[in-house]
Amino acid sequence: MPAMSGGLPGFHNAPVSRAVVVAAVLFSVPFGFRGRFLDLGLSYQSIYQNLRIWRVIASQFAFSSTPELIFGVALLYYFRVFERQIGSNKYAVFIAFSMTVSVLLQILALGYLQDPSFNPLTSGPYGLIFASFVPFFFDIPISTKFRIFGLRLCDKSFIYLAGLQLLFSSGRRSVIPGLSGILAGLLYRLNIFGIRRLKVPDCATSIFSRLSWPWPNISYQRLPISSTDENIPRRQAHQMEDAHTTTLDPMESSIATLVSMGFDRASAVQALALTNNDVNLASNILLEAQ
Repeated sequence: MPAMSGGLPGFHNAPVSRAVVVAAVLFSVPFGFRGRFLDLGLSYQSIYQNLRIWRVIASQFAFSSTPELIFGVALLYYFRVFERQIGSNKYAVFIAFSMTVSVLLQILALGYLQDPSFNPLTSGPYGLIFASFVPFFFDIPISTKFRIFGLRLCDKSFIYLAGLQLLFSSGRRSVIPGLSGILAGLLYRLNIFGIRRLKVPDCATSIFSRLSWPWPNISYQRLPISSTDENIPRRQAHQMEDAHTTTLDPMESSIATLVSMGFDRASAVQALALTNNDVNLASNILLEAQ
């Protein structure tokens, strides 16, 4: 399943994503697995009649069941690729915006519907997860297409299937948080109030970088760049590109995808060779090399 890799293994260059995953696990153990008995999720009564701030915060991180925790953490782990693409400073703003807007939309939905069958809504970082499907849909290219029992699928299909599983995990009680997250992601993409220009200060994101437990930071080797590359004549450079292409023989469609993302052909060929033609992993390596 190529799309499930999400780039370089671990949380390299994704400290904020690591903090969110750790928080989800730590909240789910003492709160989430007992959430159905504690009514940890948001409900009309807990918001409009007996508001408790700690419950609102806990409901945004604690999954209420083991299957939801597994699928949720897997998706959060994959979506760390967006932190690597836009940087931890902007990704922290994306997290804060998507979770805040999602909570507000859930509260408005509860107040409008006042339907006991929705009480309580399922808990967990649904806002962040489903907001991340918006850039996943628009920004992550399809690198592989295939058929299973006559059904046409692509490498992104597995992510969508995991999202559908999480969206309907608790019936209607999980649909509202999921749809709220998607709306929050769309609002962020539309750059409401210029939100996409905002950044969290470096001093704030550096705190997450220092917190390496339980995944220590691992350094990865960047693409080798020779100091004499700029002195190679253009004709010889094209010959070297052709030689690399002939020797490594990466998929032309993969090369075209990386070139369309703004990378030069020679670097794309080399990155695909290092990653066994994995476009997502190759794009992450090229971004880090920059």
